[in-house]
Amino acid sequence: MAVEELKSIIQRCQILEEQDFKEEDFGLFQLAGQRCIEEGHIDQLLEIIQNEKNKVIIKNMGWNLVGPVVRCLLSNKEDDKRKDYFLMLDLLVKLCNPKELLLGLLELIEEPSGKQISQIILLLLQPLRTVIQKLHNKAYSVGLALSTLWSRVSLLPVPYSKEQIETDDYGLCQCCKALIEFTKPFVEEVIDNKETSLENENEKLKDELLKFCFKCLKCPLLTAQFLEQSEEDGNDPLRCFASEIIGFLSAIGHPFPKMIFNHGRKKRTWDYLEFEEEEEKQLSDSMASLAYLVFVQGISIDQLPMVVSPLYLLQFNMGHVEVFLQRTEESVFSKGLDLLENGLSRIEDNSLLYQYLEIKSFLTVPQGLVKVMTLCPIETLRKKGLAMLQLYINKLDAQGKYTLFRCLLNTSNHSGVEAFIIQNIKNQIDMSLKTTYNKWFTGPQLISLLDLVLFLPEGAETDLLQNSDRIMASLNLLRYLVIKDNENDNQTGLWTELRKIENNFLKPLHTGLNMSKAHYEAEIKNSQENIQEVQKAKDLCSITVGGKEIPNMPPEMHLKVLHSALFTFDLIESVLARVEELIEIKTKSTSEENTGIK
Repeated sequence: MAVEELKSIIQRCQILEEQDFKEEDFGLFQLAGQRCIEEGHIDQLLEIIQNEKNKVIIKNMGWNLVGPVVRCLLSNKEDDKRKDYFLMLDLLVKLCNPKELLLGLLELIEEPSGKQISQIILLLLQPLRTVIQKLHNKAYSVGLALSTLWSRVSLLPVPYSKEQIETDDYGLCQCCKALIEFTKPFVEEVIDNKETSLENENEKLKDELLKFCFKCLKCPLLTAQFLEQSEEDGNDPLRCFASEIIGFLSAIGHPFPKMIFNHGRKKRTWDYLEFEEEEEKQLSDSMASLAYLVFVQGISIDQLPMVVSPLYLLQFNMGHVEVFLQRTEESVFSKGLDLLENGLSRIEDNSLLYQYLEIKSFLTVPQGLVKVMTLCPIETLRKKGLAMLQLYINKLDAQGKYTLFRCLLNTSNHSGVEAFIIQNIKNQIDMSLKTTYNKWFTGPQLISLLDLVLFLPEGAETDLLQNSDRIMASLNLLRYLVIKDNENDNQTGLWTELRKIENNFLKPLHTGLNMSKAHYEAEIKNSQENIQEVQKAKDLCSITVGGKEIPNMPPEMHLKVLHSALFTFDLIESVLARVEELIEIKTKSTSEENTGIK
């Protein structure tokens, strides 16, 4: 019945001119053809398609049959008629209007979700390439196709482990390989047409390919994890994909050294491109991804000029590190840590001049490291962030270290980080006193820095428990200064500022300790008195730490926390007492020397 209906429609259209086909004819042809496919009349339908008399009809209406054929191929993977379906698809691609086919194929690619995304892409890439090759406006067609394909591939989960890459459940790795094969002919066309009269069209095609490469550098390559480099590198499909994309860039006239060294300047080599707003946003991510692939993964690193200095490379890569550290995915900012390590490891200690800190990224990167150290849920990355911050500090010259310390003390807002910075300040003072005199960590400059260290943010009412790391580090620094610097020498300037330190730090700390200890001792007493009643009632206690209430705490745990806090206060108090004792001994000794008393 369906075949007869289709033949009837075709007979009616055979006597019409191409321009006389009506919208109703298209609809009836599609319905009848779809029913033929669903009812299994493939042989008859193939005969109709191959009939020379129907050439004009198939050219204008046949593309409507592509959707039903493709759906049969996707849903009937064990069907005996699959060869016939493929033959029909090839015939339709060969005979139908390429403009209509292009849009129809792209619509089909946009339909599926989940694992079917990769299945339909792998099925239709070859037909899509064939259709594009038949079109005159190659650049527009290639750009539209690549943009659609990338938007679908970007929805596929990126595999992270070796096992996930090998199983490739969602087909991302297969799609990446297929996309390379799909794109290669168009890249070769750009190369071949460099000397032809089609220069304008060639430039447009080059632009579309460049945009596609940028998109691929962001997704999936920005978040992709690569297998350990070995002799089996060729087995890592994502590394192969990255290598091909970088190769495409060079082939179309944008080798990565040229791109990296122009990125961030007012005039870039690709400023003539008209990026859409979303494409502009992803450009920084793409360039950061490219820098990581080259400098950390070593892909195409041999293209880099040997004369480029490590400091020059670091300057360009710091902006990319900043981009990585601004992201929230652990897999992304771990790449930022690796790229930073790669850049810093090439530089000698104390050689990074303080003027570099005038470049925005040279200050925002250490602040990003602080966020990794304090907020990242993965311990290994927190430790790596700490190690990278220390490495960065080591590379700066004295004034650079001084400037960075001031910055981080003012911005970190984290007791542990501030304690880390204070320990670094102590190390620099020690080096200055033992080896080479350094004006930045002695005298007036040091006093200005100590003003940020030896004080309590909220005076006696400062939360000593929350700030215990910073306070202990400050007391240890002060103890060190009192021991190492005599009042008569006063190399650090400590002794001229002692009264201010006592008023701003030591006295408020005494008061705060007394208040805190009294509060927690009262809490312990109340808890001990009530613990039996609480246990009988099978109730739970709550406690506030750092301004945040921790609910549902068993009474025993509550008491343990209170004792732990009291122990911290005792520890601070003992160090404070030792510092004051040392000050008294030193000032008394100096006074006796000055008066001649022995």
